[in-house]
Amino acid sequence: MARLVTLYSLQWGDLSLEDVCIKAKEFGYDGLELGLPDHLDVRQTDTAYYQGIKDLLGKYGMQLRTISTHLVGQAVCDKIDERHKGILPDYIWEDGDPEGVRQRAAEELIRTAKAAKALGVDTVVGFTGSPIWHLLYSFPPVPESTIEEGYKDFASRFTPIMDEFQKLGIRFALEVHPTEIAFDTFSARRALESLNYHPAFGFNYDPSHFGYQGVDYVDFIYQFSDRIFHVHMKDVYWSDTPKQVGVFGGHVPFGDPRRYWNFRSVGRGKINFEEIIRALNAIGYQGPLSIEWEDNAMDREHGARESCEFTKRIDFQLSAHAFDAFFAK
Repeated sequence: MARLVTLYSLQWGDLSLEDVCIKAKEFGYDGLELGLPDHLDVRQTDTAYYQGIKDLLGKYGMQLRTISTHLVGQAVCDKIDERHKGILPDYIWEDGDPEGVRQRAAEELIRTAKAAKALGVDTVVGFTGSPIWHLLYSFPPVPESTIEEGYKDFASRFTPIMDEFQKLGIRFALEVHPTEIAFDTFSARRALESLNYHPAFGFNYDPSHFGYQGVDYVDFIYQFSDRIFHVHMKDVYWSDTPKQVGVFGGHVPFGDPRRYWNFRSVGRGKINFEEIIRALNAIGYQGPLSIEWEDNAMDREHGARESCEFTKRIDFQLSAHAFDAFFAK
């Protein structure tokens, strides 16, 4: 049986959840990945609220396996500044005091796990933020002790959160991504180690964030075969020739053609999804393939539709029969 193909609703936050359901069904999707805060209020404690969401999704044949909290999760470990005010709900931001913001964001993550439980899903995808991302380029030279302190700070903030997730039977899948505590294979391993391989902590695999960095995005699947909790299907293009704006982005917006790399609709970039599907089969991943559509140069409805079609066409299951099995007769 083919894996579910779902649509991440965050990029459709200007629409009501019902409108997103209608469009997703029309585009051919099997379900949704609900994005906070636009399509889910985890402060709600009334079971009727969550039953209403399940009923709405069921009305349109949309299955639910995952909810996601990228924006709030970013604030748990980040160095907080005015940028965060633009992505956080007012009740998380409040007066903007950095430590207060981080504490309220952590509390919201725990509420998100409880909401996942109420909705009958076992995976929350999100970001962690990072206290040391701003030290990425090591000049002035960054002492190793400073990086160690950054991972210790991450562990001190996230271990209690993961303990609460584990009590609820919910997993947290960090989307390995620039600006997070884990942004490539090496830093992902270090994040796991800093949490002592907490059973509730794993990864949301999104190859687009590896490709333009030069990271082996297929090998990542094999390296963390037991920690791939969820998968985003997103493509990226990077140039074969020098550009005006390099890998760091040059302070120009996504989509600008002068950039070395830009996200693209699935199947229109340089990611080799054939090898990704084969690797996911090899590790036994049977979760959703969720379209996180981010192509600034394409109409989003066109992109969402073709991304669904592409993903369903390229997905296949592991063979139950070896082609040379007849030799054993």
